[in-house]
Amino acid sequence: MSNQYIVSARKYRPATFRSVVGQQNLTSTLKGAIDSGRLAHAYLFCGPRGVGKTSCARIFARTINCLSPTANGEACGECESCKSIDRGNSFNLIELDAASNNGVDDIRAITDQVNIPPQVGKYRVFIIDEVHMLTSQAFNAFLKTLEEPPSYAIFILATTEKHKVIPTILSRCQIYDFKRITINDMVDHLAYVAEQEGITADRKALGVIARKADGAMRDALSIFDQMATSCQGNITYEATISNLNVLDYDYFFRLVDSFAQGDAATSLLLYKEIRDRGFDSLFFVNSLAQHIRDLMVALDPRTLSLLETPDDVNARLNEQAKSLPIQWYYAALKLLNDCDQAYRTATNKQLLVEVTLIRLSQLLKPAQPPFDISDRPVALRNPSEQVRATAVTTAAPAPISAAQSPAPAPAAQPHTPAAPAAAPTATPAAAPRPASRRPQSFSIKKETDTRVVGIERQRQEFSDQDFMQAWSDYIATIPDQKILVSAMRVSHPTRRNDTEYAVMVDHPAQQQAFEMGMTRLLTFLRERLHNDFLTIKAEINPAAETVKYLTPFEFLKKTAEVNPQLGEALKRLDIEIV
Repeated sequence: MSNQYIVSARKYRPATFRSVVGQQNLTSTLKGAIDSGRLAHAYLFCGPRGVGKTSCARIFARTINCLSPTANGEACGECESCKSIDRGNSFNLIELDAASNNGVDDIRAITDQVNIPPQVGKYRVFIIDEVHMLTSQAFNAFLKTLEEPPSYAIFILATTEKHKVIPTILSRCQIYDFKRITINDMVDHLAYVAEQEGITADRKALGVIARKADGAMRDALSIFDQMATSCQGNITYEATISNLNVLDYDYFFRLVDSFAQGDAATSLLLYKEIRDRGFDSLFFVNSLAQHIRDLMVALDPRTLSLLETPDDVNARLNEQAKSLPIQWYYAALKLLNDCDQAYRTATNKQLLVEVTLIRLSQLLKPAQPPFDISDRPVALRNPSEQVRATAVTTAAPAPISAAQSPAPAPAAQPHTPAAPAAAPTATPAAAPRPASRRPQSFSIKKETDTRVVGIERQRQEFSDQDFMQAWSDYIATIPDQKILVSAMRVSHPTRRNDTEYAVMVDHPAQQQAFEMGMTRLLTFLRERLHNDFLTIKAEINPAAETVKYLTPFEFLKKTAEVNPQLGEALKRLDIEIV
C-alpha cells in the first residue's frame, strides 16, 4: 500500500506555534521567551486533555534547537535538528510517560542522561508526560536534578492534574495553564481539516462534534474521522446527531416553548420521544438544565462570553431568552437541580422527570387554589414560606412535617394553652381554614419594556381572637419542644400595632427557645392568618422575680445562716463548710 492512512489527530498535529489551536496567548509567551533568550530550566504545562500540552512541548524543543529559525520565530523544519525531532530519533529530545514509568529507577534513567551534552543544537529537552503519576520516592529523587540542572538541560512537565504535583516541584517550575479550546475555534480547525481532506462538512455538524469533544481538540479530530468514515465523506447535521447519539438543540428549544405556553402535554410527549430514541433520563435532565442555563446567560449582554455554543445556536438562544423573565430561569434551574439530586434514589425515575416537566410548565401558569400549594416554585414563593418550602421536592410529595400539616380542630387538642383571662372563646366562625385553601400568595407580572416580575404579599386583617386560636393550634404541633411549649402556655402576647406582638417571658431560657423557634412559628402564624407582615418579639419581663441559682456550698452556708440550730449543730460536731 503506497499511501498508508494516518488518523487526523496525528496527521494534523501542530508542528509550529502558529498551528496550535486555541492557545494564542500562551504560544505568544513561549515565542517571546525564545526570542529574548530568557529560557527557564523547568516548565509545567497543565490543563485538560487534548488541548496541546505535549504538542507545545515538542514544538518548544524543536524551535530552541532549530539551526536556522524563521523570521517570525518558528522552526524551519528543514535543518538536521528539526528533521531528527520529526523522525523521533533526536538525542536532544527525551520523553518519558510517567503513567507507566513512574518509579525511582525510571527517573534515575532520566537524570543519568542529563550529564550528556547535546551533539546537535543548543539544548537537551526532557518531556515528562502525566508527571502527577510519579511516586513520592520518584519525585524526591527528581528534586535535586530539577533544581540545579546543567545549562543545556530543560525540563518540560505535562499534567492534567496539577493539584497532585507536590509543592516542591511546582516551586521549581514556570507554570503554564492551558485552557479548554472554544467551540468556534474547534469548528474553524475542523473545517480546515475537512477542506484539506476533500470532505464536505456541514458547519452545524462540526459544531455538534466540537461540543461532544468537550474542549479537547484531539477528541474532536477522532470524532471527525469517525463521522467521515460513517458518512462516506459527506458529514451532515442529521447523520452526526444520529451517529453520535446527541440530542438535537431543537428538542430543547421546543421544550422551553412548551414551558412558556404552560403546555405540559407537549413537554411530556417530547420527553417520551427522547426516551424512545434511547437517551438516558438523567442525561436528558442535565442537558435541559444546561440549555436553560445557556438561555439565562444569553439574556444578559455581560454574560454572553460564558456561552460555549456555535454562532448559529447563539442567535436562537438570544431570541428565545427574551421571551421569559429572569426569575423563571432561577426557578427552573432549582427544579431541575432538585430532580437531579432525587433521581438516584427515586423508585420511579420516569415519573420523577415527568413531574418536574409538569411543574416547569406551571411556573408561568400556576394552578388555582386549592391546588396551588404543592406546585408553587420555591424561587417565587413569599420570603415567609422559604423555610417550609425546603420540605418540597420535585418527586412525589414528601412526608409533611408537624409544622406543615393542617392544624387539628380545637376539640381534639390534648392540651389547652393558658391564654389570658380576657381573651374571648373561639367561635365556629373564627375557626382556621384548611391550609390547602389558602389564597394564592404571588403573581407574575410581565412588562414588555422593563420585564419586571413582582411578588404580591398578603396583608389580611385579623383579630386577637384569631391570633390566639392560631397560637393554640401551633402549640399542639410541637409537643416535643418542651421549653417552647411551656413558654407559649404561660406567656401573654400583647398587641402593639396591627401586625406586631410582644411576648413577655420570665426567664432567658424561655426567650432563647422563642428565638430559636421563631422562624417556624412566624411561618405557621402568617400562613394561618394570611398576613405576611406579622412579627413577634420575645422580651424578658422586668417585673419578674429574678431567681439566683446557688452552688451547693452557697446553699449550705445560706441554710446555716437562716437556721441557727443547724449552725450550732455544725459547730458542736466541729464541721467546717468548705
